[in-house]
Amino acid sequence: MSSIWKLVVLEILQKNPDGLTITEIKEIANTTRHTVSLALAELKGEGKIKIREVGRAKLHYWIGEYEKTTGKDKKI
Repeated sequence: MSSIWKLVVLEILQKNPDGLTITEIKEIANTTRHTVSLALAELKGEGKIKIREVGRAKLHYWIGEYEKTTGKDKKI
């Protein structure tokens, strides 16, 4: 995985504090779902993003924004 895509995805999440689905991220980044999924998996492994299920959708958040909007810390 190219680190450039991780940076692109992280920047997109930082600019969208309400969270985004993989489909929304791929459309903004103009790339494939696969590329976004790989970037998100790496970012999650690094502890930089959170994923929250809302119904059938999974919303992805930059960890800093997730903590601000929910009042939850990284230990959750």
